[in-house]
Amino acid sequence: MNKLRNIRKIVTGKHTVDGAGVKLVRVIGHDDTKEFDPFLMLDAFDSWDPKDYIKGFPWHPHRGIETITYLIEGEIEHGDSLGNTDKILTGECQWMTAGSGILHQEMPKPSERMLGVQLWLNLPAKDKMVPPKYHGIRKEDIPVIDEGDRQIHILAGVYNGKIGALKGNYCKPLLLDVEIAPGAEWSLDIAGNTTLFVYIFQGAGTFSSDKLIPAKHAVLFDETGTFLIRASDQGIRFFLMAGEPLRESIAWGGPIVMNTQEELQLAFRELEEDKFIKKF
Repeated sequence: MNKLRNIRKIVTGKHTVDGAGVKLVRVIGHDDTKEFDPFLMLDAFDSWDPKDYIKGFPWHPHRGIETITYLIEGEIEHGDSLGNTDKILTGECQWMTAGSGILHQEMPKPSERMLGVQLWLNLPAKDKMVPPKYHGIRKEDIPVIDEGDRQIHILAGVYNGKIGALKGNYCKPLLLDVEIAPGAEWSLDIAGNTTLFVYIFQGAGTFSSDKLIPAKHAVLFDETGTFLIRASDQGIRFFLMAGEPLRESIAWGGPIVMNTQEELQLAFRELEEDKFIKKF
């Protein structure tokens, strides 16, 4: 086996309230952009009480990013300025390229449990103003590789020659939902100079060390080497995110992420002047 990817950082995130009153954990955000590049933000939610999330995320803008919402359990209704209306159900995903600008809303519905994540993926400077696009990814669209004591759900990218539900048109991340049985191991070789981190949904595991890391933690690894995980006696389920860093300047204001302050100011001025949504 090649040199292992060592742990660089373990993150628990911060409890916060967003949207119209949704309780969630902001795992990574503004202060982490250099370390987690090209990933900008990861919000995690896990609640058995609809009052924690039912107020949702009413209409709001985005520009310069892609948002990826993945549900292990639950239901969220989506609407956007392109005219799309959709539902994200248990085991499904929504991938939205905000590009030059989009307005949308995400409204969770009462469920027995609401468990999932939303990931913000940066767009390269040359692609910040591409036409917006919405992808609704059904459960049956997501390939699942059964490796006996491991189940690998391929949301994006390629795993063992199998293409995931999406490859991405700009940044092309590898996004995997990985379930590992108690005591089992799994390793992944991936190109060097790649940002790789995981968020643990359930269970616990050790990653290239003897330190047991439990659920509700994110783990960032070195940019080179083999990724190795051994599940605890509880087993483990985690979301793996890997991508090539952009190493570009970032100007971030709320739901809009550009490269310069001038671009950011223009975006907010266009919102005020009703010029935000472009016609293609």
